[in-house]
Amino acid sequence: MDLQDQLKNLFPDHVPETPKVSEKKSDIWLQEAPILCKYEKRKGKPITILEGYNGATSDFKKLAKEIKTTLSVGGSFKDDKIIIQGDYRDKIMEMLKEKGFSVKRVGG
Repeated sequence: MDLQDQLKNLFPDHVPETPKVSEKKSDIWLQEAPILCKYEKRKGKPITILEGYNGATSDFKKLAKEIKTTLSVGGSFKDDKIIIQGDYRDKIMEMLKEKGFSVKRVGG
């Protein structure tokens, strides 16, 4: 006899609660204006640039870190821009749309 059976014997009228599944909300501030997703080549190598976020700098840094770890790529955060090594516009745009951001593709 396991613990659940013992509890049912002790409290026959009790109905166990099912745990509520809560949606994970982003702690990053969502803006209404779209984030611009650009493609450039610097020194012959492709990069993806995200700019146009007008929230807190710390939120944008968190977003940059999350994008870099999810895609397993290098990048940096400079001058209120996220610079990702490689052409990952489509994947980044999908990730941002899932989080609730509006994204605009610029160039190419």
